[in-house]
Amino acid sequence: MTDRSSLAILLAAGEGTRMRSSLPKVMHPVAGLPMIGHVLKSAAAAGIDRFAIVAGSGAEAVERFVGKAAPASQIFIQTERHGTAHAVLAARDALADPVDDVLVLYGDTPLVTPETIARLRAEIAAGAAVVVLGFRPVDPTGYGRLLVEKGSLVAIREERDATPEERQIGLCNAGLMAFAGAGLLHLLASIGNDNAKREYYLTDAVGVAHAAGLPVVAIEADADEVAGVNTRVELAEVEAIWQDRARRRAMLAGVTLVAPETVFFAHDTLLEPDVTVEPNVVFGPAVTVESGAIIHAFSHLEGARVEGGAAVGPFARLRPGAKLGPQSKVGNFVEVKNAEIGAGAKVSHLTYIGDAHVGAEANIGAGTVTCNYDGYDKALTVIGEGAFIGSNSALVAPVNIGDGAYVGSGSVITEDVAPDALALGRARQVEKPGWAARFRAAKAATERKRV
Repeated sequence: MTDRSSLAILLAAGEGTRMRSSLPKVMHPVAGLPMIGHVLKSAAAAGIDRFAIVAGSGAEAVERFVGKAAPASQIFIQTERHGTAHAVLAARDALADPVDDVLVLYGDTPLVTPETIARLRAEIAAGAAVVVLGFRPVDPTGYGRLLVEKGSLVAIREERDATPEERQIGLCNAGLMAFAGAGLLHLLASIGNDNAKREYYLTDAVGVAHAAGLPVVAIEADADEVAGVNTRVELAEVEAIWQDRARRRAMLAGVTLVAPETVFFAHDTLLEPDVTVEPNVVFGPAVTVESGAIIHAFSHLEGARVEGGAAVGPFARLRPGAKLGPQSKVGNFVEVKNAEIGAGAKVSHLTYIGDAHVGAEANIGAGTVTCNYDGYDKALTVIGEGAFIGSNSALVAPVNIGDGAYVGSGSVITEDVAPDALALGRARQVEKPGWAARFRAAKAATERKRV
């Protein structure tokens, strides 16, 4: 549908009072991305080329996020709330330019897929004036029913207005709609507010269009896909659905998840085929893991790249800027931040590597710390290829350890070390014969005097 112009009007003005939060509802994250971000991504993937965001007053967080996620979007503030049709009309200026397909989407339905949005557009392209997305919940109580006759949608009947026969209908209104751009403003202007709440309902466009002889159709989606979020409980339910989908996609793409239900992905996690992920691993945003790598149990990764054949964990943490080269190893209780671990290098246990470059085949002993922060600035530690850093060493940045150099265990290194040199930065060991026995005897004598 690249030859058709399109506009998505994204309704995001809900205050979300049931979320019990100062954060706008649509900004609550699913898989590390605000709900509204998921909708924007799906719409863009379906070929939508223009966006109009209807936000509520005081929704600066929404405006900031949309400004980065979809910079070309128009933002409209809905200062008063008089129903969904009124909300769409808040974006009236976006409809001033001719457009073929207009989609009305919701910022709190983050699971809607590009495929479903494309199906809505396809019905408009085929000649429909209005398309309504329906679903079949297990319990339809409380939902508006879609009344379909001879393949045409003739009305959406709210449950309180439905007859007993109509309440038996299982096809319900999911809220998402599509319109032919030509004549949409006239259609919206024809919607009245003759109802108990005196509000202008977008769903009434179905009846108005049908009465005018315009083609109106309904298509169906899976109930999970159109799940909306109004409470923290529903947010957790949507998160669970999203994670289950992501796990299934990963495994079908060739990733081994040893205990899938214990692995959690971010919205942009990228795992290549033949990656293995053990139980209880969490991926934060911006993680890429290449083929052949293994992520051992109880590890947390964020903003990191793990190249082919590398091993992470168990109990490892990769923070933003971590890059592990091929066949490298970051072991148990190791934290890496803004640092590159070269090919075949090993940081096996109990170590912090921050703001550093570790050369290929280097070995970092247990308890090593790169002292990268002086309270004001971060400084770089460079460890050369094949270098050996002894256990419990502190490397005080900025410092450069040359290729093949050795650092003796327990050293505090404050100056550069030449290639192939041995550096020792610790006090000379002194032994005092008999001191321990004299110390214990003196303590015992003191205790006897107290008694």
